[in-house]
Amino acid sequence: MPVETDSELREILGLETIAVVGCSATPGKEAHEVPKFLHEQGYEIVPVNPYADEIFGIEPYDSLSAVEENIGIVDVFRPSEEVAEIAEAAIERDDVEVVWTQLGITDPEAGERVEAAGKRYVEDRCLKVEYQRLMA
Repeated sequence: MPVETDSELREILGLETIAVVGCSATPGKEAHEVPKFLHEQGYEIVPVNPYADEIFGIEPYDSLSAVEENIGIVDVFRPSEEVAEIAEAAIERDDVEVVWTQLGITDPEAGERVEAAGKRYVEDRCLKVEYQRLMA
């Protein structure tokens, strides 16, 4: 079951590093504005986007597996049909604690695999909304 309780969400929001798969370099897009907001709140944002040269003054990684930093949360801003592949890449990393899919992005089977690997899965929720609701 995906994480549902406020206490678990608060605990997850206490993690400091978020790899944003599908992070956008385009202001105004949710995949840009949400990580920008989280960066402004003090989170370390690690953009993952093979098509961008720079996001928030950072050179993005081409893939989750290429990320050198330790990651607490993998935030997914990609279509639902890409979640399974991203989840597998997250499962392969020892440092990832949570896979989080943004609003409208779901893959219950990928979520089950994430949880079977001992990690937490948050589905169809906005990190910014949950931060504002629980932490602000």
